[in-house]
Amino acid sequence: MSRGPQWLLAFIAALIMLGSGFTAGVAVERSSVLPGSQHVEPSDLSEQFSIFWQAWDLAQRHFVDRSAIDPKEMTYGAIEGMLQTLGDTGHTRFMNPEETAYQSSDISGQFFGVGAELNLKDGYPVIVAPMDDSPAEKAGVKAGDILVEVDGQSVVGMTLDRVVRMVRGPEGTQVTLKVIHDGENSVTEIAITRGKIQVLPVTWTMVPGTDIGHLRLSQFNANASKDMASALTQLKAAGAKALVVDVRSNTGGLLDQCIEVTSQFIPNGYVLMERDADGNQRGLSVNAGGQATDIPIVVLVNQGTASAAEILAGAIQDHQRGQVVGETTFGTGTVLSTFRLSDGSALLLGTSEWLTPNGRQIWKQGIVPDVKIDLPADAKLMTPRLLSEMTPDQVHSSGDPQLLKALELLGQR
Repeated sequence: MSRGPQWLLAFIAALIMLGSGFTAGVAVERSSVLPGSQHVEPSDLSEQFSIFWQAWDLAQRHFVDRSAIDPKEMTYGAIEGMLQTLGDTGHTRFMNPEETAYQSSDISGQFFGVGAELNLKDGYPVIVAPMDDSPAEKAGVKAGDILVEVDGQSVVGMTLDRVVRMVRGPEGTQVTLKVIHDGENSVTEIAITRGKIQVLPVTWTMVPGTDIGHLRLSQFNANASKDMASALTQLKAAGAKALVVDVRSNTGGLLDQCIEVTSQFIPNGYVLMERDADGNQRGLSVNAGGQATDIPIVVLVNQGTASAAEILAGAIQDHQRGQVVGETTFGTGTVLSTFRLSDGSALLLGTSEWLTPNGRQIWKQGIVPDVKIDLPADAKLMTPRLLSEMTPDQVHSSGDPQLLKALELLGQR
């Protein structure tokens, strides 16, 4: 065996020696520390890697562009290819050290970029949702957009993290995206100036002319449960008799935050079920003491509702705490265990999946709303900030049929 393969075997062995980790989803969906994994070499390691070494050696010896031969990049590419064969497209994946650092900044609630959540669907990069008041939303990026080019370079077939790395960049710089809006056939070019993305997980307002509170939850980041508790206290003081809980275009976040937030609306029982690769199931229970366990609620969802937000919607349905209105959600349901590797990179592996309290599958199925209402392509999703500046008549002519249906179901016509 040549020196190249021997070096790579040692490098791969070092990478596979997994340390502590945390579980994650579309963003990060569980923060508990997992025990370190002991690496055990399979007895037939040399046989399994024989073809790989042959390919490595041939590339090392014969590829014409000698400057392109980078052992680290070739190793990362090999790991990415291995994980892609598992079929958990857009979820189970490899992240290099830079991408791992990006993920950590995301869940802290602050980073630089355009403010849109990406995932892979049917092999294409898709905008799960733009964040509220983000550069992406202001520029016209919409949930369901298929991303085809970034700054003139095709991203079709690229890994998710590579696409994210291309879209991100320093504050004040510009990136040009070419997208296909959902339901359209033509390509739209959108120029966006990158900015500092500060995620406010919870915002609220009283719907003008009603005693209904509009409670918007945009992400389950580290501040979500604290901000939710504060918002509910203020809504009660403002005289709210019912709530619209809006998780449209909410792409998820920390699982412990999801459990705490959902527990504000459900008195007891399970928030979700977790099933591992062996079929073993365990329930994750409601935390007692929720502030809004008996107030009437309607939950709003759309195709950008994903991951932890789908858990909340599914739990509301299964506990019959209120109706879910909108579009079938994205369908993210594997629990990602994130294992840190020795060089600062990480493996995100789907080690189990989430189910609703009644055992319904979320992964690839999504949550089907009780009342299906599509949001027209040209409609603007109403947020508490926008509603707070409206008159009652303006609310009812706002062009947000999902919100208007929620108000109707809560007794406001």
